[in-house]
Amino acid sequence: MLFRSGARQTVMSRNDVYQPLKFPNRNTDITSTMNNALSASTTIQPSNGSSTDGEILTVMDVAQFLRVPKSTVYKLARVGELPASKIGKHWRFLRRDIHEWMHSRSKQG
Repeated sequence: MLFRSGARQTVMSRNDVYQPLKFPNRNTDITSTMNNALSASTTIQPSNGSSTDGEILTVMDVAQFLRVPKSTVYKLARVGELPASKIGKHWRFLRRDIHEWMHSRSKQG
């Protein structure tokens, strides 16, 4: 940058003009602490099933499990064929319900 001050010219580099912002480094990760406590308190432990039966799955998890596109999972959930719950704008599925749904479909056909 070139600044004129009277008859004298001063050349400044970008580093002189723009200083990087410095924020205090805080080592408190409240989000992960809260999420860990929440996941520990909401884990369902059925007495006669595996420990993952009460696991909550996302659309991506279900799509990978069923080996179908996400759009198929959205469609099946929307029309009520796939057991799901909508929380806000997000679909959630219980692993146990998806397993039961698959077993019932395989017995039908």
